[in-house]
Amino acid sequence: MPDTITRVQPPLEFLPPIFNPIVRRLVSWAFPFLTRSQTTVRQIEAENVETLVDLYRQFQDGKIRFLLAFRHPSATDPYCVGQLIWRLVPQVAKQQGISLKRPVHSYFMYDRGIPIWAGSWVTWLYPRLGGIPIRRGKIDLMGLKTARTLFANGDFPLAAAPEGATNGHNEIISPLEPGVSQLGFWCVEDMVKEKRSEQVFILPIGIEYRYVTPPWAAVEKIITQLEIDTGIKAPEMSQAQRLDESTLYKRLYCLGEHLLSVMEAFYTRFYHKALSVPVPIPDQHSAGSTASSMPSYEAFSARLKALLNAALQVAEDYFNLQPRGSVIDRCRRLEQAGWDCIYREDIKLETASPLEKGLADRVAEEADLRVWHMRLVESFVAVTGNYVNERPTIDRFAETTLLIWDMVCRIKGRNSFERPKLGNQKAFLKIGKPISVSDRWDAYQGGRKNAKQAVTDLTQDLQIALESMLTKQ
Repeated sequence: MPDTITRVQPPLEFLPPIFNPIVRRLVSWAFPFLTRSQTTVRQIEAENVETLVDLYRQFQDGKIRFLLAFRHPSATDPYCVGQLIWRLVPQVAKQQGISLKRPVHSYFMYDRGIPIWAGSWVTWLYPRLGGIPIRRGKIDLMGLKTARTLFANGDFPLAAAPEGATNGHNEIISPLEPGVSQLGFWCVEDMVKEKRSEQVFILPIGIEYRYVTPPWAAVEKIITQLEIDTGIKAPEMSQAQRLDESTLYKRLYCLGEHLLSVMEAFYTRFYHKALSVPVPIPDQHSAGSTASSMPSYEAFSARLKALLNAALQVAEDYFNLQPRGSVIDRCRRLEQAGWDCIYREDIKLETASPLEKGLADRVAEEADLRVWHMRLVESFVAVTGNYVNERPTIDRFAETTLLIWDMVCRIKGRNSFERPKLGNQKAFLKIGKPISVSDRWDAYQGGRKNAKQAVTDLTQDLQIALESMLTKQ
């Protein structure tokens, strides 16, 4: 994430895809090295790649159009999807004796905000790999039109994450946004209008990560540092006690409870939001504490939901926005409201007077400060309060610990993208069963109400398909 914004910025320009096969070839060649240097993934396994190979064969034969709808638990996902398409698909095709035209590739949709924090190299690279930027907080006509055109007429399939953003959880899928389903129906509509025979499919792809060696010691080290950062005084323990799962869970829960109480007090005192005053609980670090001394997970979840709502209201009050829709919907609208104040389209910075520019700087700075509250919420949209206790695996411990680390890091004013690396991981990709959008065309027709219901039904079926691919441990 960039440093705090204190100056008004020029408008965010649309970055049109300008696919360059040479750039694609170079990136594909370097991808294994990039994956190893930029992520903790050391091995990628994929199931049912044959299904994807067959879809590419049919696509190249002019029989179908399809969209790859992949899970998005982590910022590492693009590396895995890239390896799947650029390496695993050609390998399996060769094993099956299927000759695919080169390059095997896909266009992809990405959040327009990524180049803002990732840097100018992404601004240059993504368009040349066929990336289509989407502004998620408003109806992005240019981005959607470009995606629709390439879906129907491009040389490659299209890839997108229907969750819209990462949620930090391997085993929780956020509610899907309807955009992917709508694109599917638009593609069918374009086929019908042009009297083309291609069938349209959406292919669900699951992605999960597992640690090669359980990094309990690394997780405990982060929890210890978080306790120090948040003012929790933990008693002296032996290394064996520190790594005991039961003790570690109590420490993690105590950390979450403490942070919840601190943030409730923060928003109550300084932003005048009416939040419940937490009931003190026994010191869960003491040897005599038990899980029964903890409040119910339902109560914890309710308090967390109220806190997230209050944080969003602080930003919404400033931007004069009504709290409509889900937490994710509200986050997207707030992001766009902030961008409207920072990346100004209503003034020409080259000719603006010093007074006008100075006032614009103040507006941009204040908007960035208000969006900060939304960023806190963004990382916690999928947190339930019972995720670790329900299944206390190292992966769930690590995911929850890192989400708390993100929050504390933001509060400290540090870069939350410099997450600590806990250990090497293995990525598992599952290719699902293609969902025919063409078969649902009749249900889509007949007016706006029918179309909306058809999009809703397809989105729900895609959600079920992705959830069915979660590993049952």
